[in-house]
Amino acid sequence: MKKFALLLLPLFLLCACGGYETVTVTLPDGFPVQARVADTPQKQEKGLMFVTELPENEGMLFVFDQDEDQAFWMKNTLIDLDIVFIGSDRKVTFVAEEMPHSYTYTPDDQVAYALGYGQYVLELASKTAAKHGVVQGAEIQFTLPGTK
Repeated sequence: MKKFALLLLPLFLLCACGGYETVTVTLPDGFPVQARVADTPQKQEKGLMFVTELPENEGMLFVFDQDEDQAFWMKNTLIDLDIVFIGSDRKVTFVAEEMPHSYTYTPDDQVAYALGYGQYVLELASKTAAKHGVVQGAEIQFTLPGTK
């Protein structure tokens, strides 16, 4: 029975995070964050929309093909976030701190957005970046699924 339960654990974890793979992201002070990986246009479009709470040790890592300008819009994002733009060298290029949430009824022209540059974007609970030394130039560590 114990062996059977261990075999089901990965399936449970995959279902618990809505079909997203997860990766451990280590912030500059060594604090680990379990981040859902948004590596398809569908996952990236949904992001953290309609999420009502996000613990400090969880987040979402958006993975793009290359370093380029990225724009993140907080439409239907019900929680305040820190949005961390990260280059292909895994160094922070910009941090948009304490981005305000929106509601389903918030007019589009009043929804907050963040612009930055990088191949990766990490969304964290608001105030997490400052607490753990996430500033421009800091290194963020993570290994993507399927890579070494």
